Amino acid sequence: MPPTGKRTPFALNASVLVALLAASSAPTPLYPVYQDRWGLSALSVTVVFSAYTLALLAALLTTGALSDHLGRRPVLVGSLALEAVAMAALASAAGAGTLIAARVLQGVATGAATSAAGAGLVDLDPPGRPGRSALTNSIAPAAGMAAGVLAATLLIRYAPGPTVTVYLVLALVFLLQAAAIAAFAPETTRPHAGAWRSLRPRAAVSPPARRAFLISGAGVVAVWALGGFYSSLGPAFVHLVAPGAPQAAGGMVFFALSLSAAVTVWTTRALRPRTATLLGCAAVPAAVALSLTGMHLVSLPAVFGAALLAGVAFGAVAQGSMRMVLARVPESDRSTTLAAYYVLSYVAMSLPAVGAGVLTQSYGLRTAAHLYAALVALLATAALLTLTRTPSPAPAPALAGAAPVGPPGAADAASGPAGDGGYRAVW
Repeated sequence: MPPTGKRTPFALNASVLVALLAASSAPTPLYPVYQDRWGLSALSVTVVFSAYTLALLAALLTTGALSDHLGRRPVLVGSLALEAVAMAALASAAGAGTLIAARVLQGVATGAATSAAGAGLVDLDPPGRPGRSALTNSIAPAAGMAAGVLAATLLIRYAPGPTVTVYLVLALVFLLQAAAIAAFAPETTRPHAGAWRSLRPRAAVSPPARRAFLISGAGVVAVWALGGFYSSLGPAFVHLVAPGAPQAAGGMVFFALSLSAAVTVWTTRALRPRTATLLGCAAVPAAVALSLTGMHLVSLPAVFGAALLAGVAFGAVAQGSMRMVLARVPESDRSTTLAAYYVLSYVAMSLPAVGAGVLTQSYGLRTAAHLYAALVALLATAALLTLTRTPSPAPAPALAGAAPVGPPGAADAASGPAGDGGYRAVW
């Protein structure tokens, strides 16, 4: 197929990533609505959030290579159809139990679909613009999360039945994308046997990557935990600081983080991996300090400024640390190393968020915010000290393009076409 024939399928796969991550973040501004309607506690909200991230992680670990065996198109079409079912389940949710079940279903569908779409982008990488797929895999998820929060926030303000409307719109988008994939997207890989065997979870850090994994691990945990707090309790935190603020402000704080993360991925793509990671870790203490300052001074602008800084931290660390970890990993080990990286990332996003919910329920959000801020600041400081005191290894061969980056709510796979270890998005 000539390069021009790849443009539409490439754009279609990119749009799938954007839509999937938009759906992942759409519930964030709706959490206060659910709390008011069903009397949900902060703990319940964080459990709903964590159910999605853990289901997503499980799907990534098991279905990451499925499209290598069955083909990109059937996995994408099936996953997008399942995503539409998940949207319908979210639209009809009547309590915390059904909401959790719907989010688990969404996590499974998102994990399978992002794996196939990300791999499809690698397959369709334009010959004249190498690395475009990696950059798209990095930018599209953050842009999607920002778009999802913004759309849901606007629908809360202007549309009837916001807890139904946003999901029905997304369900229609996914069904249209499934139809477009079936009709217009070429199959870019050769299906082969071994699909059942590929579902066995695999996660291990390749020996050449262990040093980088250890010295950047605390920073990775810090930024993903920070993202988890904003994804689940961000709207409640805004309400704590400014009880009289419009309900839309609660959703917009995560929009600020997501947009800032997307811009940071773009602007730091040319930095050395260690430099980007150091920059992001340095932004974490400043972000949490500004957030607490906003809480004590009752300053909503300070809270939004903290969210922007948190986005800088997330984007820089997620990109830089992944490039550090993958710099010396042979292609044969890249899949399992990425899986290990995202086990750490998604556990760091979900479990501390649940812990914050427990603390909020027992001692109040103000106390929980202080303890959470202290935890992520200490982790980021430990990462800074480790990174600055550990000698840099000899330069490794450069990897093509930017590394994929993953956040809250989100997604990704660990190997390239036919298991060759290429990059895919992982939010």
